[in-house]
Amino acid sequence: MATLLDHCSLVRSKNAGPFTLTFDFMCHDQAAYDALVASGFLCKELFSDLYGTDPADILLVNHPLALAVKVSLPRPTVQGDLRDNDCYAGQQYAPLMDLSVTEEHPA
Repeated sequence: MATLLDHCSLVRSKNAGPFTLTFDFMCHDQAAYDALVASGFLCKELFSDLYGTDPADILLVNHPLALAVKVSLPRPTVQGDLRDNDCYAGQQYAPLMDLSVTEEHPA
């Protein structure tokens, strides 16, 4: 079972302003990047299911020269709101870490 850490040297989430959550997936090398992108694992449907966001509101960008993938979506709550339990959004990547990166589309 391959996980994101088998492909990526860095997986992180963070704020991209008070209304947007962004994820960065930076791969070990070209082969890892190619395999991750070809798997279709990082897709709008995955993030929609995990974070309750409409797929139309999700931006997914492959950066082949940087060997990275970036995903941005609306934050579930505005940063600093009384219901915000992760002000810097640094823990939002956690649900992705135990998932198996398969060759088939996850949805």
